[in-house]
Amino acid sequence: MKNKMVLITGGAGFIASHTADALAKLGYTIRLIDNLKPPVHAGKWPAYLKGKGYETITGDVSRKKDLEKALEDVSYVYHLAAYQDQRPDFSKFFVANTVSAALIYEIILEKKLPVKKIVLASTQFVYGDGEYECPHDKKLFYPEVRTKKQFDQKQFAILCPHGEPAIFHPFKEQQQLTPTNAYGLSKEAIERLALRFGKTYGIPTVILRYSIVQGPRQSPRNLYSGAMRIFSLQSLAGDPITVYEDGAQLRDFVNVQDVVAANILVLKNKKADFGTFNVGGGKAYSVLEFAQMVKKITGSSSKIKIGGYRRTDTRNAVSDILELEKLGWKPRFTPEKSVRDYVEWLKDQSR
Repeated sequence: MKNKMVLITGGAGFIASHTADALAKLGYTIRLIDNLKPPVHAGKWPAYLKGKGYETITGDVSRKKDLEKALEDVSYVYHLAAYQDQRPDFSKFFVANTVSAALIYEIILEKKLPVKKIVLASTQFVYGDGEYECPHDKKLFYPEVRTKKQFDQKQFAILCPHGEPAIFHPFKEQQQLTPTNAYGLSKEAIERLALRFGKTYGIPTVILRYSIVQGPRQSPRNLYSGAMRIFSLQSLAGDPITVYEDGAQLRDFVNVQDVVAANILVLKNKKADFGTFNVGGGKAYSVLEFAQMVKKITGSSSKIKIGGYRRTDTRNAVSDILELEKLGWKPRFTPEKSVRDYVEWLKDQSR
């Protein structure tokens, strides 16, 4: 398998592990690096990666020596490792996320490594609340983060300058970026440095902005892993299903296997080089609709409890996926399948 070694950072994660499995079937040699730290992991490589012949390195991608070891003899890199949360330890996001991305390019140049392509995971969070249209005069605007006063008064909708509910436009790759939290800001920085260094030094680079990715292997200990984890655990335990705000906020959900298909497509397709692409489910759901979906699939008697909020949550987060569809990709799997597969996987973990 000469010249077909793939390094995947954050290798113990659920997106990384599914991507590794798919690449291995295509004949690539797989190397994974992960720090395996709680709460996402339990300090050891998960069972779903054992016995597959993958090379594993327990290391920190923000440590140059660890990355130097991981990058030896590598032809392709998927940089999927990330620190994710909405905590106020702001510097940690930039050390873990942004510095690690910069180190990859730095090491490649210093050691003259023959890396053929780098694929970097970004996120919907770089868009923040995104673009809205005023229904009064049709002007476009990018709203600021909603205030605590608005939340406390339960004024959840984004209002235009005339005080009317504004019209949300799905995220498009070329629109203005307005991240609302440290995670999104660190990812915006990754995007900018990666494309700049990639173009300057001739290293083909692709940015993928994932929507809310769902499926089996998503850590039940990861507090940032989203509504499916929270709602599924609450439903299975018979606890109230907690829906923030009024439940009308919109999201799009994408199955992990569709993400894997996108990961592989941009690796093999030169038309993707130096491009930025949304990877989403192609359909908007309200959070309340999704909670009802999880409750139905699990057969739970849990009540749905609506209320509360998180200050840096976006009101709506739905991605336009036309650019990636132009390369021949389409989402194939529904959120219902994601929930069923995840719930079954959760049950297997407890047996």
